[in-house]
Amino acid sequence: MTTDAKTLSGTQLEFYFSPGSRYSYLALSQVPKLETTYDVRFEWIPVTGSTVRNLRGADPFLGPPLSGQYDWSYRQADAEAWADYYGIPFVEPTDHLFDADLLGRGAIAANTFGRLRDVAWALAREVYEYASWPLNEEVVLSTVESLGLDRSAFAERLGARETFTSMAANCQRAVDRGAFGTPTFFIDERIFWGNDRIVLLRHALDKLKRN
Repeated sequence: MTTDAKTLSGTQLEFYFSPGSRYSYLALSQVPKLETTYDVRFEWIPVTGSTVRNLRGADPFLGPPLSGQYDWSYRQADAEAWADYYGIPFVEPTDHLFDADLLGRGAIAANTFGRLRDVAWALAREVYEYASWPLNEEVVLSTVESLGLDRSAFAERLGARETFTSMAANCQRAVDRGAFGTPTFFIDERIFWGNDRIVLLRHALDKLKRN
């Protein structure tokens, strides 16, 4: 359940993301630019952030916020600031209890048709640019249909057992690698967590390119 990765000097490059994650949405807007700038291709691996957190044994979003960074008002302001910096829209979802796993499975299903990247970006935009609500299977199917994919074939793949199995395997792989949230990048064994680490990711790619 991956796309081919074009490496830099044999380096393993991975990008774990959830289309339902605000910070993944921000990162998704930047990764293609990174790939073009450094002539690399990350392996894009859809996961569900809550599953990754639960596999690690703790989810800071359950119960009262453990710190200010988990307050929704702070996260909205932070995401709006990053979106303004990137020059992309950002709309706060009307409800935070949507099915992020469905969106991740949409990206996995799209990989069957060789369309993981553009579908993942389109689904993230449905949440954080277009504020599509309620966010359900109809939104996913309408989105992929607008991208030229066959609605019925996609619906079958979206609900296939293999798609659920791939999602579970991706989440376990992320945890086994050391990920604890989304988005997470790896350059070989070095981990970069969060949209705000892209600046450090870029610095690391710069150094690799020079070497």
